[in-house]
Amino acid sequence: MDITQLYKNQVDLSAWFEATGYADIEKFRKEDNDKRERLAILHDFIGIPFDKQTRFDAEDIASASPEFTQFLAENGTKLCALRLVPKNPKLPKLRMRGKTVRDVLTWYQEQHIDPKDYWADFVPHSDITQWSTIFVVNDKGIFGEVIAGGHHQLTQGFYEDQPPHLFSFDFTTLRVDDENPEVRTHLEEVISWLRVENSELRAKLTQSLQTEFHGEYLKGYFETVFSEAYGLWFIDYNRILGDLLDLPALFPLTHTPSESILHGVIASVGETKGYVRIVDSNTATINSNEIMVCQMTTPAHLPLMKQAAGIITDCGGLLSHAAIVSRELRKPCVVATGCATSALKNGDYILLDATHGTVTRSKSKAEESAET
Repeated sequence: MDITQLYKNQVDLSAWFEATGYADIEKFRKEDNDKRERLAILHDFIGIPFDKQTRFDAEDIASASPEFTQFLAENGTKLCALRLVPKNPKLPKLRMRGKTVRDVLTWYQEQHIDPKDYWADFVPHSDITQWSTIFVVNDKGIFGEVIAGGHHQLTQGFYEDQPPHLFSFDFTTLRVDDENPEVRTHLEEVISWLRVENSELRAKLTQSLQTEFHGEYLKGYFETVFSEAYGLWFIDYNRILGDLLDLPALFPLTHTPSESILHGVIASVGETKGYVRIVDSNTATINSNEIMVCQMTTPAHLPLMKQAAGIITDCGGLLSHAAIVSRELRKPCVVATGCATSALKNGDYILLDATHGTVTRSKSKAEESAET
């Protein structure tokens, strides 16, 4: 089975955290569900551009209310994202994008929800996205990824053309692992929206959003997209997730150590030794002394991730499923190696150094004992 098929249902971030046993999942769900309300506040205060939704009570769709009927008549052929946002944070959020408003109603009917329990948010959508970013602002600076393409490539970790670029900004100097001036120019524009120089305005936002600033920059986790059709949009602002993700060593290697088999992006720091276990869709279990190696993790891999000593992936990125979940599980993890599943084989004994982003061959205790 193609691993990308496991993302067809577009499982949301709250479901990732709930599956790991996150302690306050209802609070996290509410944070995720209310992101556009926070983005609307930022728009009102500082003009930040965002993907403003047209909201209906789901009962308006079920009853074909006059308001929804008019909206459908005016927008039925336009591409959209439909998000079914629960009124009760215990219920899951459901979403689909890339269909016309009229066509997405078929998907809506297939969800078999009780309309009384949901809001229906229709958001404009473009199939052609020039830039997408995911990043965090904390007391150490700003760090994340940017890709010349669709946002799903960052969240799912599958790159259609070129891999994403890592970047960091210590509130003074912007560092990017690529010298393309277009990448830098786009990042400078994105970052500039989060800088609020007026102290009175910062105080008002701090109170309205129950958040804080680091220097003149708004703290949090953010996602953006840029398309020719709509320009720059902020599409996520999450205060909880920003606290959970710390700044890793984005650019730790000036060269690849000669003894390394491979290296990649540091997703969750730590060091562990173990036997390689190549994981595919048929893998049902893994031993605690084995290091899980796969193309990319999905929510279906969580039981294996919990069992494994560490995680290595071919694809992925700083804020992909493998990275976020491995941090929550406190498992050493290196992603975006490009070739782990082909460079390693089952039974190899390796050292996974996820503090420096390297994988090297090692000797097991049995081999060391045999030598002595």
